[in-house]
Amino acid sequence: MKLSYQVPDNRCVRYIVHTDCKNEADDQYTVAHALLTPKLKIKGIIAAHFEKGMGRYAPGMSTKASYDEIIKVMDLMDMSGSYPVLMGATAPMPDENTIVESEGARFIVEEAMKDDPMPLYIGMQGSLTDLACAILMEPEICHRMTAIWIGGADYPKGGQEFNLAQDVAAANVVFKSDMPLWQVPASVYKNFAVSLAELEYKVAPCGKIGRYLFEQLVELNNDLSARVPREILWPHGELWGLGDEGVIAALMFEEQRTDMYHMLPAPTFDPDTLQYVYDTLGREIRVFDRMDVRLTLEDLFSKLALNYRD
Repeated sequence: MKLSYQVPDNRCVRYIVHTDCKNEADDQYTVAHALLTPKLKIKGIIAAHFEKGMGRYAPGMSTKASYDEIIKVMDLMDMSGSYPVLMGATAPMPDENTIVESEGARFIVEEAMKDDPMPLYIGMQGSLTDLACAILMEPEICHRMTAIWIGGADYPKGGQEFNLAQDVAAANVVFKSDMPLWQVPASVYKNFAVSLAELEYKVAPCGKIGRYLFEQLVELNNDLSARVPREILWPHGELWGLGDEGVIAALMFEEQRTDMYHMLPAPTFDPDTLQYVYDTLGREIRVFDRMDVRLTLEDLFSKLALNYRD
């Protein structure tokens, strides 16, 4: 990386990227951001399914689409082969007790069980299937890592939300477990909004990866806008949400800023309505109320420019 500073080892963390990278257009930005962030010692990148998506891929093929997109992003960043890329589950869990085998879930267990003093985090940018299956495979990992999840609707009621809808059973497994969990719900991750003009100005000039990040977003925006009725409010036309940047924000923020989150007894999810179900005996999770959007997005834009802009 073309950065003139280093992050001391005692401020670094081990990090697993978990991404449904071809679902839409924001995951690619966050994958690139993670790979350019020296605080994050990347251990692997897991491709996630988005089977309950927009129907752009045949059943069982969304994970492979995510995998191929990860490989493409790494190639455009001149990082091919730098980190292991693994296939996650190709479908949601059928229930809360049935493991869906995948190399991604096995990799989570393997990394978590290593004798390494550096803290381990996993950034979940989509469904929770692979993490839930890893927990069922080896519950001890709950005491050896922390999960950050972009997902869940607004508190206190909850309801429909895309990442949660991908696998409600998996979400219930994770929320019922002892896994330390930092949740970035919809009301927070939707604040990572950018205009297409800003992306053209700040991202597109940043080499092959910058041009691709911008063009693939514009292409998807145009394609979906042409097919979606006006009364559907997404996509927005000239704006896009880089909501997955919440995983980076959660690790870049100042730990003393306890005003940005609150601790909440972990809810579960009603499988029909996706609303929160509260159990006052549940363990507590960290739920972010807000994040430093400016710091996070400017960090992304700066790292792309410093590494790839001529």
